[in-house]
This record gives sequence, C-alpha cells and structure tokens, in this order.
Amino acid sequence: EYAIDVEIIDNQHKELFSAINNLLEACNQGKGKEEAGEILKFLENYVVEHFKTEEEIQKESGFPEYEAHKKAHDGFIQSFTELKKTFAEEGATLSFVVKINKIVVDWLIQHVTQADKRLGVFLKRGTL
Repeated sequence: EYAIDVEIIDNQHKELFSAINNLLEACNQGKGKEEAGEILKFLENYVVEHFKTEEEIQKESGFPEYEAHKKAHDGFIQSFTELKKTFAEEGATLSFVVKINKIVVDWLIQHVTQADKRLGVFLKRGTL
C-alpha cells in the first residue's frame, strides 16, 4: 500500500520503515539509550540520503511539485533534529516513543501515501 512504483524509492521506504520499527521495538523493550541512539543515527543519515534521491529524481523529471516536496522534507529534518535533542536529554522514555510515532511514523506514512504517491503517478504518466 506504500509502494509508488519507483523501485529505488520503494526500496528506500522499506528500509526506513524497518529502521523505524526497530527503533520503536528497542524503546518498547527498554533496550537502552545506546541501541535507540544507534538506530536514530542510522535514520538521520538514511533520511538525508533518501530525500536527496527523491529530490534528484524530481528535478530530473521536471516534477511540478518539487519545491513543496522539498519544503516538506526540510520540515521533517527540522522536526527530526528536535526529536534527537529530546532523546539526548530524556532517553528512550514513553513520551519519546509517543513523539517518534507522531513525528516520524505519522509524518512518513502521510508523506508516502500522499506526496510520494503523486510523484509516482507523475513519473508513470508524465502528468499529475
């Protein structure tokens, strides 16, 4: 249901969802700050790589919603930076898990099912 029919982006989305699931599992099992910290570090680097890939595809294809899509990516990175700060200060608390769900999971699902799907449609048809 999250596939947009662009193989490289779909594969990256799978890795992102897997990392987020691992992070939530680590938090839920109380596996400690270090494991959650490592997963957050992976997510930070991977999200930047993923957004760069999407944005390059958008620019190359002339995607008309590029600016709005990039702005959404930039907003997520800002929220994610704040989330990392909260984690550094509080650790893997219940409120941190709630914030992860709100900031990362909810945003990613909404973004993939709406903005990224529109990119997939554009790439397939050449129009929105």
